[in-house]
Amino acid sequence: MNSASSLLRRWVLTVISSQGAGPTVDYDQPLGDPGLFGPGSVTWKIHAEFPGMMSGGICALMLQTLHPLALAGVWDHSDFRNDILGRLRRTTSFVAATTYAPTESANKLIHRVQAIHRRVYGTAQNGRPYSAEDPDLLTWVHCTEMWSFLQGYQRYRGIHLPVAIRDQYYDETRRIAEALGARDVPRSQAEIDRYFQQIQPELTFSSRSRHVLEVLRGMRLPVPAGTPAREMFLGAGAALLPAWARALICPGRPRWLQDQAAARGLRALAPLFRTALRNGVAARSCRRTGVQPNLLNHWEDPADETRMSSKITSHSR
Repeated sequence: MNSASSLLRRWVLTVISSQGAGPTVDYDQPLGDPGLFGPGSVTWKIHAEFPGMMSGGICALMLQTLHPLALAGVWDHSDFRNDILGRLRRTTSFVAATTYAPTESANKLIHRVQAIHRRVYGTAQNGRPYSAEDPDLLTWVHCTEMWSFLQGYQRYRGIHLPVAIRDQYYDETRRIAEALGARDVPRSQAEIDRYFQQIQPELTFSSRSRHVLEVLRGMRLPVPAGTPAREMFLGAGAALLPAWARALICPGRPRWLQDQAAARGLRALAPLFRTALRNGVAARSCRRTGVQPNLLNHWEDPADETRMSSKITSHSR
């Protein structure tokens, strides 16, 4: 690894890693353990793309501010005002572990999060009770994240995945949401499109939403060039927002142009991130299961949707 890649790797690890972000996970042992998905899954490929995951995580956080009950839990029980980066790190840690960790470690983390959820409840500004164990809220958080990760992968990897692949991704990842207690979790592209259409009347961009995003936009990254890096990832994340959410969160053409410029910047730097992080947890997990890490970088011909869909259907029987 050359010096530029080594430096970038250190910067990335400094940003996303923290002793308080979650339990330590051994991604190298036990040999042969596929975890909850395994190297042949769509999920392993999507979640191996760092630019898409980071921008997608930011997009998901922006979307989550629109749900009054989900936002109330964050407002009342989270230290986001003083540690918004810590919140992002914990989300990153959870997604990485439930995707790639050995089975026992992944299940332990799910149980740990369930225990935390039991302590998160209260009353929202509108007088409605909320609970982090609410199956509908768990579905909302899951859908915003998986939709955003998939959009981030396609945009910053430069691949438009066939419907059959997107369907498989939603069908695979719903198992994590259901393990946490979610219900009626969308399992296809069509179902998640209907879900977002149906839930829009419940969403609003409130003063609390605005405050959370102000904290996010003021986040300090503990690395050199932290401010331009923050602006690039925030803009690239906002560029993923669906039109209906963008109209609420960041309307106006000047902001749109700024976000599109950030998205172009991240797309240009994406290959450098891939090189710098080629020995990350995804690659280590591939080696644990006895496959070559480059498996995660290759799809069938994306244009040949019929052939790809046929193979996926046969594999899932």
